[in-house]
Amino acid sequence: MSRIDETKDFIPIRIAVLTVSDTRSLDEDRSGQVLVDRLQSAGHRLAERKIIRDERDQIADQLRAWIADPDIDVVISTGGTGLTGRDVTVEAHRDVYEKEIDAFGTVFTMISMEKIGTSAVQSRATAGVAGGTYLFALPGSPGACKDAWDGILSLQLDYRHRPCNFVEIMPRLDEHQRRK
Repeated sequence: MSRIDETKDFIPIRIAVLTVSDTRSLDEDRSGQVLVDRLQSAGHRLAERKIIRDERDQIADQLRAWIADPDIDVVISTGGTGLTGRDVTVEAHRDVYEKEIDAFGTVFTMISMEKIGTSAVQSRATAGVAGGTYLFALPGSPGACKDAWDGILSLQLDYRHRPCNFVEIMPRLDEHQRRK
């Protein structure tokens, strides 16, 4: 079963937080702040934080810039994963993915079902990998960010988590590019 192996050292990773919103400022960004507080409390490093409008090209461009940055291991976005016309974060993420982590959305939905019941069906949380960087798109509510961090990311971004975790395979994410 899932556990933390205390015999292993914790490895901090560098995480960028992107809030997708047409209306929020940094002072009003509760969801982004939830992620910042949790990642720092876990011992990870905040690499960068931005707020960007719900524009597919702008979101994809920011993701690409962070993917290209060797000082960023993970990007977590919040907002724009719903069903309305302005919700384009999922599409922007998929524009840059090399591989999608299909089970992320499924596991997130399972966790959400426990909290909000069938309303969980309205989320399109997603995750993928590009250029050796993990990308996670979370809903824009503080509760959803807490659920995703506490139920999935805190464990998968901890090198000590067993039987497996995202951190231990991080050095191999871009191995196909190094063979050329």
